[in-house]
Amino acid sequence: MRFHKPVRVQPGRIDRDKVVLSTKHAAEILLRDWPDRGQKKRERAMRACLEVIKGRKPPSYARNAFISAARDARILLDDWSSARVC
Repeated sequence: MRFHKPVRVQPGRIDRDKVVLSTKHAAEILLRDWPDRGQKKRERAMRACLEVIKGRKPPSYARNAFISAARDARILLDDWSSARVC
C-alpha cells in the first residue's frame, strides 16, 4: 500500500522531518506523532487509512486524506506532487 509519491511532514521538532511512503506509515504518524489529536481531518485521515488497509480504497485515498490533515495541522512540508526538477 505504497503511495505513488512520498509526503514530507514535520510533526515534531524542526530537525525531525518524516518522509511518508505508505498508508501504514501515515497511520502510524496519525496515531503516535500527530501534534493535535482532536482534529477532524486527522480522524478522517485515520478512517481513510483503515479503508485502504482493509482493501476497500486505493492508497491515493489515504494519501490525499493524510495531506489534507497535515496541511490543516500545519505540518505539511511538501507532497512532491508538484515538485519541479531543475
